[in-house]
Amino acid sequence: MDSNLYINVACALECVHTYSLIHDDLPGMDNDDYRRGKLANHKKYGVGIATMAGDGLLTYAFELLACENNISFFKRIALIKILTAAAGPAGMVGGQAHDKGAEGKTLPLSELMFLDQCKTGKLICASLDMASEIAGLSKNDKEAIHTYGKHIGLLFQITDDLLDFNGVFQEMGKVPLQDISEHKCTYVTLLGKHQAQQRARKEAVAAIQSLGAFGEEFKPLRELPEMIFCRRK
Repeated sequence: MDSNLYINVACALECVHTYSLIHDDLPGMDNDDYRRGKLANHKKYGVGIATMAGDGLLTYAFELLACENNISFFKRIALIKILTAAAGPAGMVGGQAHDKGAEGKTLPLSELMFLDQCKTGKLICASLDMASEIAGLSKNDKEAIHTYGKHIGLLFQITDDLLDFNGVFQEMGKVPLQDISEHKCTYVTLLGKHQAQQRARKEAVAAIQSLGAFGEEFKPLRELPEMIFCRRK
């Protein structure tokens, strides 16, 4: 399969991801001044332009998918359905709303995991589900890869919480301890640093195990959990 044929699909996903980061940094959300070592969009261009930039990226993502002529009509509909579900109220946006509503509260671990599966995990799963759809994988293989995505989503969020607690601006590109200043419930505040690290390792192992039936061509996905576990930004 020539992956270059599906660049617009990858760009659509990145448009949704970038929109979410721009909006996530806004004063009414996480109120971050920096992203990737540079001023956040709203700090450089203002809240209004940042809001519209995010709106434009979200809208353009679905234009890219709808106009992707390298994919059959029915698969395009399937891809749009996957991404809308992952990005909308039952996915990322719903998770973000839950996150805002939980500020200043201590959540049970199960509720925090559900929140993060929506806020972070659904979009990660969407990228894998869309690739599975394009490749025409079997139902069982799709389910295995989706399970991998759920573990990757939780792993990424736990390491993100740890970085916010332990990290430094020079490595992360954003100001640490923002979660504490915004009174958010995180894996570190709920479990403590050591148990959060253990939880991250558990998710990394589970992600790799979920790919047990796949061959050597899935080596990059098997290597990804360790990269996330050890990341510094």
